[in-house]
Amino acid sequence: MSDKLSAVEKIKTASDGLRGTLKESIQDNHTGNLRPDDQVLVKFHGMYVQDDRDRRAERAAKKLDKLYSFMIRLRIPGGAITAKQWAALHEISEQYGTGTLKITTRQTVQLHGLLKHQLRPTIQAFNTAKLDSIAACGDVNRNVIVSSHPQLSPVHEQVYAYADKISQLLLPKTQAYYEVFIDGEKIYERSVEADPLYQDRYLPRKFKIGIAIPPSNDVDVFTNDIGLIAIIENDELKGFNISAGGGLATTHGNSATYSRLGSILGFTDNEEDTLKAVYEILTIQRDFGNREDRKFSRLKYTIDKLTVSGFKKELEKRIGFELKEAKPYTFTERSDRYGWQQGHDGKWYYTLFIEHGVVKPYQKEFLAELALLNISNFIFTANQNLMLGEIAPENKQAIEALISKYNIEAETSGLRRNSMACVALPTCPLALAEAQRYLPELVTKLEPLLERYNLLQDDIVIRMTGCPNGCGRPYVAEIGFVGTGPGQYNLMLGGDRYGERLNKLYKEKLDETEILTEADLLFKQFVIERRIGETFGDFANRTFFQN
Repeated sequence: MSDKLSAVEKIKTASDGLRGTLKESIQDNHTGNLRPDDQVLVKFHGMYVQDDRDRRAERAAKKLDKLYSFMIRLRIPGGAITAKQWAALHEISEQYGTGTLKITTRQTVQLHGLLKHQLRPTIQAFNTAKLDSIAACGDVNRNVIVSSHPQLSPVHEQVYAYADKISQLLLPKTQAYYEVFIDGEKIYERSVEADPLYQDRYLPRKFKIGIAIPPSNDVDVFTNDIGLIAIIENDELKGFNISAGGGLATTHGNSATYSRLGSILGFTDNEEDTLKAVYEILTIQRDFGNREDRKFSRLKYTIDKLTVSGFKKELEKRIGFELKEAKPYTFTERSDRYGWQQGHDGKWYYTLFIEHGVVKPYQKEFLAELALLNISNFIFTANQNLMLGEIAPENKQAIEALISKYNIEAETSGLRRNSMACVALPTCPLALAEAQRYLPELVTKLEPLLERYNLLQDDIVIRMTGCPNGCGRPYVAEIGFVGTGPGQYNLMLGGDRYGERLNKLYKEKLDETEILTEADLLFKQFVIERRIGETFGDFANRTFFQN
């Protein structure tokens, strides 16, 4: 094997179908961690090794190992689970980990703080509930997301079904997950596991797919490696515009890394062609993606290396037909539709605001009691919120009573409703600054400024991440904060409200005092100079980056 390959590439190909020595690592009671190679492989099974960074110094002083734990992320294409599955998820989270449920930006949920000896019983409990974490992380296609709200279109269910079809199509064939975490023994002969898509190399880096249903771009479709935009005419699904090459991660101090929005390649008008195009985009990335330097291994760099036209030509060669010309569409919203909404089928949906995806204790109690009634499903949104869906009219009153009992409908500002943050400290090893724990506090300090300028209910999109990797999608926010160090953030401005334009760096390494000072000046200038109907992001782009 070439020495030019990254260390991760060598681990994957030598892993015996992602098995490595995971069984032995999990049974080793001398440490809460896994063996080094297994720390890479466990990601493919939907888990990350983490440690509590708040307690590193204390434990080091006592000559103790780091306080290792695991995060488990579920694979839930489209983000919908049944009431019984939510009840199981609730019970599992109470028994294992920290007890906190975290809704992610990719329409799924993750548990933090699981100890190594809890991994197998946790996964086994998920399996009983018909839930799994296969390929929720790692260098494979991850959870497929799709516009959440059925009110968008009468054919929402038809579009939504693509999430599961694509997820199944792109699942790794290895049975390692079941052997290591559920059954404990070999299931099939290895020859049965032949994987024509991933082979033994898998992809050069993680891969993300999003499906948008205009007029909503709640999935930030152009930030995905593959974006599918549903084209609906006269309440009939005509097909999909296909974009490729989106990705947000950058590296501080490395100008060769960059955020990129997906490029539209063309249109497919039937399911077979759509799935074939999606599959072959992955094979191109498998064959042409950078396997030497993981900083440049996402599809966006592959496309820019081949050029968009060159990539499209290679894709059409592999699929055996030419993509049709892209169809027109329009995005006019990106936020979730909070509160009660009625679908085209007469059923009701209620979207609950979950700040940064952290389900608070009183919300968790409400949802647990609701799940026992078994009168709705539970749908995670790409904005880290939770929708209660498929509610029959005769059951709406029972849910309203529970909403009232738990005081669920609290008033929030437009900025808070449109905020998003990654987990960051204390568990993310890449975090340079706070995000999830700090952004609510910062928004509280920004709200008096918004009230001063009569902007409190303006739906300004604000997002924060603790590092430049972009997990909270800050680069497509109207106001983006990217952590550069403890208490310091780059301020990004000029993204549009609907996720079709990247923002740009406005000020570097601001602390809280500087952030509040800049915000005061910006909001004041906005209300004085804004054009009729102009959003904050469009104003900032016009004012600061087009002169």
